[in-house]
Amino acid sequence: MQTLASFAMHSKDSRGRRYDEPQDEYRTCYQRDRDRIIHSPAFRRLEYKTQVFVNHEGDYYRTRLTHTIEVNQLARTVARTMRLNEDLVDAISLAHDIGHTPFGHAGEEVLNELMKQNGGFEHNRQGLKVVDEFGGRYPDFKGINLTFETREGIIKHTSLYDKVQEVKEFYPGLAPTLETQVVNVVDEIAYNSHDLDDGLKSGYISIKQLEKVKLWSNIYNSVGIEDERLRKYKTIRELINTQIKDVIGNTEKQIEKHNIKTVEDVRQHKIPIMKFSSGHQILQKELQDFLYENLYKHKNTVSLNEKAKVYITELFNAYIKGVRQLPVYFGELAQKDKYSAVCDYIAGMTDRFAQQEYERLVSKM
Repeated sequence: MQTLASFAMHSKDSRGRRYDEPQDEYRTCYQRDRDRIIHSPAFRRLEYKTQVFVNHEGDYYRTRLTHTIEVNQLARTVARTMRLNEDLVDAISLAHDIGHTPFGHAGEEVLNELMKQNGGFEHNRQGLKVVDEFGGRYPDFKGINLTFETREGIIKHTSLYDKVQEVKEFYPGLAPTLETQVVNVVDEIAYNSHDLDDGLKSGYISIKQLEKVKLWSNIYNSVGIEDERLRKYKTIRELINTQIKDVIGNTEKQIEKHNIKTVEDVRQHKIPIMKFSSGHQILQKELQDFLYENLYKHKNTVSLNEKAKVYITELFNAYIKGVRQLPVYFGELAQKDKYSAVCDYIAGMTDRFAQQEYERLVSKM
């Protein structure tokens, strides 16, 4: 059995749960977190939440759930290689998008705008709220009562679309565990790679356009396969491998350079230790800029996003005007805070259910 590195988060050192529970006979606290996340309704609903392409656009495009599984797979590889706590990485990676709205980032943007006068909306904060307050099937507490470290991993998740949420409970101003940092980096690797794959499948972007992107073209031109379809798949696999190798190699150098020995050393470093090398960061930026300009701003993507914003705006207004339309639980919450209850209910919807509710409440008015 592989021994964890000294700078890995050990389950025996966990700060525990919000509500004390007896230790499980067979599982570590982080394995138990992982299992609770997988069995939660919010996790299952990720299957029908948009990554880039709305669910009805095709069965073969990534969803928020398949994205989560890909992040989990990559994160476990990095964690095992670097002797980090794979169980904690498992839990954080599976929960990192659990607070996402229907219709991807378009849904998040419009909910944030609608809630501007009531605290706004951010999916990491929502993710923490989901595991702390919703979906609970336990008599002694709300939510699923995860450990401090898994909850910290949710709230301190960062990517191009996420900024660190400073919450007093979670060491504000300090860096999170390396297990959290793994998920932050591989999330970027996963969506860059699978968005390329889905973008090419959809025809929104082309191989010819990608010739100008060095990270892609360097690999694509070195792959000696004549079959164009297989060459594309090989390039995407090598793209993932290249990014994983770079981040592991660079992080190992950072650990040695800064003499990182303990979890406390990781936290006190404040800026992320796990990151791409400076040269690779430039290549990553070029790839991300390409995807932004050619896939995320493609006229068809923009059109779907605008439609999604209409769905959510109209639903939000319909529920605010008639809270009796809400299910009993959220109706009770609305007695205390109508706007928050409506926001939470919509955020938990799948794309498909949001469209059905729009048809029921808005289209037939």
